[in-house]
Amino acid sequence: MALLDPAVGVDPGPVTRRLRVVQDRWEPDREAAARAVSDLLVALGRDPADVHLADTPRRVADAYIELLSPPPFNLTTFPNDEGYDELVLARGIPFQSLCQHHLLPFHGVVHLGYVPGARILGLSKFARVVELFARDLQVQERLTRQIADWLYENLAAKAVGVVIEADHLCMSFRGVRAAGSRTVTSALHGLLRDDARSRQEFFALAGVTA
Repeated sequence: MALLDPAVGVDPGPVTRRLRVVQDRWEPDREAAARAVSDLLVALGRDPADVHLADTPRRVADAYIELLSPPPFNLTTFPNDEGYDELVLARGIPFQSLCQHHLLPFHGVVHLGYVPGARILGLSKFARVVELFARDLQVQERLTRQIADWLYENLAAKAVGVVIEADHLCMSFRGVRAAGSRTVTSALHGLLRDDARSRQEFFALAGVTA
């Protein structure tokens, strides 16, 4: 669960608000993870004592821990003094995640838009929120929904829309080996869900055919 910690990093002034965002997760056990990788190598008929594999269990454990550990960040917002009530869209935010079914990577881009309410979001935080949920064992559908839900709840925005386009190695490297295929998912809240013209504008700006 992504948590807002009001006791850390808060600027009480009216201009800028910074709320510390942390992910409520368990502390990984690096040594146990490395042992598990060593056991996997043995089960696959490989010798962990081989000179080329001797440090592989540690490297793999460190890699997975990194991929599953989003860094905390400050959610920075500013007052919407000009009363801006049109769509704000960030296109092509890159992300990487891990398929929870095969532990293989999937990666792609996120198109993320919102219609501000009383406050606007610092632009770099779009990518931070994406990373917050992408660094987990995921399925693309849930990742899309989590990003949209979290932003809608924490920004008090009039609308939020998220589109994800991704390549899945579990589909392109194994099984049907459908290299070049891309999966597209979307999640909408507020005006972008309820108003057809606003929804069409969002998908058009995101470069997606609705």
